[in-house]
Amino acid sequence: MADVTTLGEIMLRLSVPVGERLEMAARFDVHAGGAESNVVALLARLGRACGWVGALPGSPLGRLAANALRMAGVDLNGVVWCADGRMGTYYVEFATAPRPIQVVYDRADSCAARLTPAQVDWTHLLDTRLLHLTGITPALSASCWAVVAEARRRAREVGVPVSFDVNYRQKLWSAEEAAVTLRPFMQAVNLLFCGHGDAQRLFACSADPATAIAQLAAQTQAQAVVMSVGDAGALAWQTGRQFQVAAVPAAVVDRLGAGDALAAGVIHGWLDGDLERGLRVGALLAGMALSQYGDMVVTTPDEVAALLAASGVALIR
Repeated sequence: MADVTTLGEIMLRLSVPVGERLEMAARFDVHAGGAESNVVALLARLGRACGWVGALPGSPLGRLAANALRMAGVDLNGVVWCADGRMGTYYVEFATAPRPIQVVYDRADSCAARLTPAQVDWTHLLDTRLLHLTGITPALSASCWAVVAEARRRAREVGVPVSFDVNYRQKLWSAEEAAVTLRPFMQAVNLLFCGHGDAQRLFACSADPATAIAQLAAQTQAQAVVMSVGDAGALAWQTGRQFQVAAVPAAVVDRLGAGDALAAGVIHGWLDGDLERGLRVGALLAGMALSQYGDMVVTTPDEVAALLAASGVALIR
């Protein structure tokens, strides 16, 4: 049995250094990444048994993405290898003020977007202590929505706990469409992740984070809710109790993947029955994500333990 399994899309990220423009690019840095794969890759590096399920082209590009997960120690026995089809990619133009980071997606009609429920090895996916899903996958296509819906239904039937990260992407769909589609997936999950901005935009929650997280818990009946609040850190709600943690100071070199690192840390603690410690670990890992290039955080359990002790990340109840 795995500790955590997940399904979704992994893409190749092509980026240019700070100060260069995409339209003038002569070369790209290449990293593999995706919300779900980022989470299990980090958890695998922390010693958890993890599996990733998705569809990849049987090409050098598909193998490049798979190798990133394989190097982290993620089980890939549930991968659907496609004889034809394309690899999803996205391009990143890093920037400093006054320009924001620009992201350009090229993922339409990828192998991942074509994935159907009939292609998934459900026995393999659900042989786990926790199934992690996100709100990105249902937005990719009608068949991907069906895959997530089937995963949620089957997990309920066999009693597999579920974590769900809203992870709203405005380039994939409108806030109104996302809210209507995602609400059923969020109901009564064991662990719910949602950024404060997404909670306001999609679910009409309060501008006050402490009020917003309680509102989201009431709307969804989730057993535990974790809400990121940007530079202010993150807070959690569990059976009526709230606690929060400040953001860990970091020298920012790459902002992508920090939310997934937070989720991985929280899940790591949740698996040990200690959500509060998980929030502390998540805050540290989010800071580490900001300090590394690429979406996937590279670390070890010993490094995390040492940094956690040195950082003094404290909970505020």
